[in-house]
Parts: sequence; structure tokens; C-alpha cells
Amino acid sequence: MQERVHVEALAEGIGTYCLVFIGAAVVCADSYSAGSIGVVGVALAHGLVLAAIVTALGHVSGAHVNPAVTLAAMMVGEMRPARAGLYVASQLLGAAAAGLTLLVVFGTDVWDPVALGTPQLGVGVAPGTAILVEAVLSFILVLTVLHTSVDHRAPDSVYGLAIGGVLAAGILVGAPLTGAALNPARAFGPAFAAVAWQSQYVYWLGPAAGAALAALAFSVLRDRGETTAEDLFAAVLEERDEAIEEAERLNAEARSRLRVVDDDEGDQPAD
Repeated sequence: MQERVHVEALAEGIGTYCLVFIGAAVVCADSYSAGSIGVVGVALAHGLVLAAIVTALGHVSGAHVNPAVTLAAMMVGEMRPARAGLYVASQLLGAAAAGLTLLVVFGTDVWDPVALGTPQLGVGVAPGTAILVEAVLSFILVLTVLHTSVDHRAPDSVYGLAIGGVLAAGILVGAPLTGAALNPARAFGPAFAAVAWQSQYVYWLGPAAGAALAALAFSVLRDRGETTAEDLFAAVLEERDEAIEEAERLNAEARSRLRVVDDDEGDQPAD
């Protein structure tokens, strides 16, 4: 079990690295090409790479690659706090590694104007408004994740595309206003490497609030008959305890019978 958790954490780190690298790199590439990629290209790059990551790593760790998604998964009972903390730590490490890699790829003259792809508030957008935008868009993203990857009634073949598509849509709407991180790790990685912490709290508070609301909505909307991961874990522990008790009972009966046999043999007269 412990080895399995470490494999999941590694998958989260790798997946987040890929998402942040592509996401921040396309912003830098847009700057390098004097805006030839545009917001549509930036949105497509994010959406396509997330769809690929979810499809490739979803069966390993769930492919959260987003602390907000991990928070929501914990709130709906899909994982314990200790495991969630390990996921978030791995996601932030993967994001930081991606940011540092981008420092090698792009020169300062390219990445400095866009802070290495760190999301930034639009001109005239107040922090409170930015938090609201991030919260609403994150709510839509996380609710989509929960209802496609956690609710097992959804077909497995579509959730990678659905999650990537909703991220792309969110970026099309939010990029001019907040940079549309919708993911604390996406904001943290390039900010860490570029030392660009302006308005960083927006990209933590907004997605966290949206994720919490999505978890509450999911809890109301989900099939009440569906068994959660926590329920399954508790059932396994209960079955284990029952099996141990039964084994101990059988062992005690066997020892009792052996003592009876030994006593009978001791009572027989010698020839």
C-alpha cells in the first residue's frame, strides 16, 4: 500500500510537470512569436495536454495535477488528508521543476515580459473580481472532473477529453481577466522560477473556493447508492478484522482439540 501511494505521488508530479511546462511554455512562445499563437492557441495547448495527461495517468493516480481537484476529492471522501497532502506536495514540486526547466529553454528577454508564463491580472481587474472569476471557472472545471472521473457512472472513454475541453473553455473566458490558472500549481511553478509572486493569492483562494463549492454540489448530485473510496476502505478493514477474529477462533479450537488428544493419550495404560 505504501509503495502504491508513492507511485501515485510520482504520477502526480510528472503529470503536473507536463501541464505546467506546456501551459507556461505556450505563453512564452506566444511572446517570442509576437502574439502569433493568441489566446485560442494558448487555450488549446492547455486543454490538449490536460486531456492527454488525464488519459495517460488517470488509471495510476486519478491525474488530479491540480491542488484544487485534490481538495475536492478529499472533501467528497475519495482520499484521506495524508494522501491528499502528498499529492499536493508532488504537484507543487512538479510545477516548480517545470518552471526551472523553462528558464533554460527561453532567454530572459522572452520570458521576462510574461513572467515566464505566470498568470497575471488583466489591466483594471481588481483582486476581488479576479478571485471570483477564478472561483467560478474552477467550480466548473472541478465539477466536471468529479462527475466524469469520480462518479463511476460516467463512461471512461470521454472524461479526459471533457476535462481538457472545459479547461480550454475556461482559459478562453478567463485569460484576458486573470490569466485563467484555475490551478494553484499552474500559477506556482512559473512564479517560483521567475520570482513573480504578484497576486499569487488570487490563484490559491479562487480555485480553492471553487473546488469546495464543486465538492458540495457533487455531494448533493451524486448517486447516493454509489460507494466512495472511503467506504470501500472501511469495508476492507472490517473484513480484515473479521477474518483475523475467525482465524484466531479456529486456532484456539485447534489447540483445544490437540490438548484433548494429548490428555487422552496420557491417560491410556502402558503395555
